Order: sequence, then C-alpha cells, then structure tokens
Amino acid sequence: MNAVAPSGGPTDARKVRDAWVVCGLLAAATLVNLLLDRYVSVTSQAMIYVLAVVVASYTLGWLPSLFSAVAAVTLFNFFFIPPRYTFQVEAQENLFALFAMLAVALVISHLGTALRRETEAARMNERRARQLQELATDLAAATLPAEVHLLAQRHLGRAFPGPCVVALLDAHGNLQLQPEQESSYRDGMLACIREAATLGPGTGRWPGLHAWYLPLRAETHTGGAACVQNVSAYDHSGREHAQAICAQAGQALWRLKLSAGMHEAQEQSQWHRAQSTFLAAISHDFRTPLAAIMGAASSLQTQRDRLPPPQQERLLATILSESRHLATLTENTLQLVRLDHAGDLRMDWESVEEIVGSVLARVRQRDVAHRIQSRVPAALPLIKADPVLLAQLLENLLDNALKYSAELIELEVALKNHRIELAVHDRGDGIPAGEVLAIFEPYRRGDRSGQRGAGLGLAVCRAIARAHGGELSVHARPGGGSTFMLELPVDVAQPATESA
Repeated sequence: MNAVAPSGGPTDARKVRDAWVVCGLLAAATLVNLLLDRYVSVTSQAMIYVLAVVVASYTLGWLPSLFSAVAAVTLFNFFFIPPRYTFQVEAQENLFALFAMLAVALVISHLGTALRRETEAARMNERRARQLQELATDLAAATLPAEVHLLAQRHLGRAFPGPCVVALLDAHGNLQLQPEQESSYRDGMLACIREAATLGPGTGRWPGLHAWYLPLRAETHTGGAACVQNVSAYDHSGREHAQAICAQAGQALWRLKLSAGMHEAQEQSQWHRAQSTFLAAISHDFRTPLAAIMGAASSLQTQRDRLPPPQQERLLATILSESRHLATLTENTLQLVRLDHAGDLRMDWESVEEIVGSVLARVRQRDVAHRIQSRVPAALPLIKADPVLLAQLLENLLDNALKYSAELIELEVALKNHRIELAVHDRGDGIPAGEVLAIFEPYRRGDRSGQRGAGLGLAVCRAIARAHGGELSVHARPGGGSTFMLELPVDVAQPATESA
C-alpha cells in the first residue's frame, strides 16, 4: 500500500524568518533601553525586554519564544546590569532580579504561545464549521453521485494541503479510480471500506501509513472512500474534520440511493395502477363487442330457419361490424404495448405518397359518401419510417374524422423547414380547450358524440409519432372543427445523395 511521506517541520525559510524576527525585537528593545538609559530605572528597562518577549511569544512558535526569553535576560544583564558589558553580577539583588525576570519571561512566553495556539485553533474551528455548513448546503442541492464526488473532492482539497483523492463505488462495488491512481490508492481505500473505519496516523489502524483513508459511510451504507495525504498523527481535530466531510458525503450518497429507490418504487406503483386501469378498460371494451357477436351468432345458430333473410343480414352485419371494431381495438392495444416496450423501431426509407395512397385506398372503401379529399404534392423527400405504423396512425386519424364529422374532410401533405407535415382537417364539434392534452392519454375520449371506444386510438397515434422523432398535435380550425397535425423529420442525406 503506497503512501506519500509526511511533511516535515517548519521550512528553512520559516526558521530564517523567525530568527530575524527575534533578532529584530531584541535589537529594538536594546536600542530603546540605550536611548532611555539616563532617564529610566533598571526595572523599566527590564519591562521593555519583557514587552519584546510578549510580542515574540504571540507571533512566533514555542522554540523561538523560549530563545527570545533567554536572550532578553542575557542582553539585559550584559548591557544594563553592573558591571556593564560583562556577564558578571555584583549585587545579589541584581542576580535575584535577573532570575525573576527570566522566570517571568519564560511564563509569559509559555502563556503567549498557548494563547496564540488557542486563537489559531478557534479560528481554524470557525473556518471548518463554516466549511461544513457550506458543504451541507451544497450537498442538499446535489442530485447526482458525480456532484457529491466533486463537492467532497473540492472541500477536502480546501481543508488540507493534500493531495486529496475521492473515489465512489459503482453499482457493482468497484472503486471508480483513474488508471494512474489504481496502484496508489486502491488498497488503502478498499481496506477502510472493508473495516468501515478511518485508517492511518493517529487512528490505531495501519499506523505505518502517512495518509488518512476514510470511508464515505452513512449508517450501513458505504458509497466510496477518500485519501488525505501529508497528515500528522497529532492532528486530531484535522482528522475529525476530514471524517465529518466524508460522513456528510456518505449521507448525501445514501440519500440519493434512497431517493432513487423511492422513485423506482413510485414508478412501479404507478405502472401497476396503470396496468390495472388498462386491464379494466380493455376488459370492458372487449366485453361489449364480444357480447354482441355472441348474441348475433347464437340467434343465427338457434333461430336461422325462423328468421327472415333481412333480419339474418342484419345479424351478419352486426357480427362483421363488431368484429371490425374488436380487431381495431385489439390492434391499438397491441401497438400501444409494443411502442412502450419495443425500444427502437426497424425503420427504412419510405415514400410518403405511397403510405398516404395505401391508407386512402382502404379508408375510402368505408367512406361511401366520398367525403375525404387529399392534396399530396409530388417529389416529396423520403423519410425513415415504419410504414405499417405510419399507415395505422393516418388511418386512425381519418377514421376519427369520419366518425366525429359529417362534412368534408381534407388530408393535406406539405414540406416545411425539413419536416413533412400531414394535416387532417375536419368540421366536427372541435376539442374543448381543457381537453386538448387529455385526448392523447389512454382511456380518454370525448363523450359528446355518443361514440364508443376505449380511447386508445389517439394515444397510439401520438406514441407512433414520437417513436419516429415527430409530434402529433391538435388545433382548433377557423370556422369550426379541428386540425390534427403530424410532423415528421426529414433527413438531409437522402438515399440518392448517399449513393451518388
């Protein structure tokens, strides 16, 4: 298990700076005392050196502060305690004063250093508390594990000199590390995940490491691990801060997993409710034509000899009509299920004119009043489509227009902005504004005409349109009626162009 060596103590530049600060403070105190030598007492001069020791203890580390205290007493003895410019002390009271001054200087140095450490610790704790609050706010807005990974990486990098590395576990339990990071971090991260604890200096686990390995853990769920390098075994507050960051990241990952599970459960529940509604609607609409077919067939079977020919014809016509209705209902149901679960369609280059022509040939057999008029321009580009599905879509629209409108019906095809537009115009009662979106939902249909049906036709039409990358919409027609508009995309690269 690889780890980066720990950083050492203060750098050489820091040591040189501290030495210059100590020399400057003591030189300044000595100079001030020399200038005031004729005007102040020895006690006042001692206080000036004590002041220099206070400044040094509050701005420097423990060792430079201790050195400044000893050096201050030494300089005071050399320059101002008789006999001057020697290290000898004649009077016993001066010797006692020097020892007292040394004790005071050492105490002040210790207290000043401790106060500085506590001040720095308080400031550090404040920064870390602010950082944890900011991290919690950011994680609350995260919606993807990748966002949690980025936030954890960023906040660890801000809190520690690092380098810091964060890796998440994928759905198969594998760490998502960069190839160059595999050999350096994988073993430590897997170990901390396996032990569900922090490893490294000061933890009592794997003390030979020079980095902390922390799991991103919440309760019983572990979402990944982090590695913080260049750390000290004595930095207990730093390790607790790193653990807090990783714990928050683990909580966020656990929240996202729970949210995904709840969303999936809700989708499953909605799907089951939709299936129940689907079965209820289909069973009702299948039962009606089946009952009519069975009744007419039973009458023909048991009473054929006693029924006059016109009545027999009516029963046969009923059987044929209900069978067609049942076949249409079955086809729409199967196509809706197919489009929901089949994925990509098998599409090929097709001619719009041919699809429209084949649909009109079938529908006009049922249009005895010849109410359908069509306008299809020549030389339309080919489209990528499933011709059977598109024909079913167009046939459903025309059948609805024949069913709900008693006047002329227009079928118009146009090419606009690299899109084929197929519009079916009718003069029916129109669609109320509040039902424009609802009519495309399964099991929804207008009841104003008294027509029967499960309301699957327009739902199937919209599903077919969207499966082809297009859209089906309805608009109110000026003067009354509705316009159903099918828009289909046209590829710029046509087959003739590709083969040229």
